[in-house]
Amino acid sequence: MSDEMNEKDLFSVMFLQLVYSFQNMAVMQLGKLMNPATNKVEKDLVQAKGTIDLLRMLKEKTKGNLSPKEGDFLDQILLNLQLNYADEAAKGEKGADGANGKTTN
Repeated sequence: MSDEMNEKDLFSVMFLQLVYSFQNMAVMQLGKLMNPATNKVEKDLVQAKGTIDLLRMLKEKTKGNLSPKEGDFLDQILLNLQLNYADEAAKGEKGADGANGKTTN
């Protein structure tokens, strides 16, 4: 029984790590963090929206199967990313550099 408990806890931590990885990817795509592969801040709103949509899909597909902690974590990350995306999209509309929202600093 303790093995099941440990596996359940391990899977919970792994789920949180997965969500956190998607969050970091989206934050980089929003141009808020430097891409460690290129050492540049790069903005790609199309990719950011895709990553946010992946998290939305994950939330929908795991509905009813998450602990309150996992659900709250995912909800907070989604809210934060969606607000940041809306902010960046609004900036892009005011001074669009290109039709697809790609910029490199």
